[in-house]
Amino acid sequence: MQGQQGGVYLSGTQFSTKKFRVIHALTATVISGFTSTNIVDDAGNPITTLTLAANTVVGGQFDGVSLASGSVICYYA
Repeated sequence: MQGQQGGVYLSGTQFSTKKFRVIHALTATVISGFTSTNIVDDAGNPITTLTLAANTVVGGQFDGVSLASGSVICYYA
C-alpha cells in the first residue's frame, strides 16, 4: 500500500527534488527528467524521460522528478 508517507501533486511543467517510490499519472503525462532513478533501459542506462498514459502507476526509486506535461501524484519514499 502506498501513500503512508504522503506525496506531492505536480502538473504542467512543475518539478520536485524530493525522493519518491511511486508515480501515479492522473492524466497523460510526459516526465522530462529525473535526477536519478533505478529504472534502466535495455542497455542498462538509467531512463531520462518517461511517457505515461492516464491512470498509469510506476514504481521504483525516483529523485528529482521534472514534468514536461500532464499531472501526477508522486508518493514519497
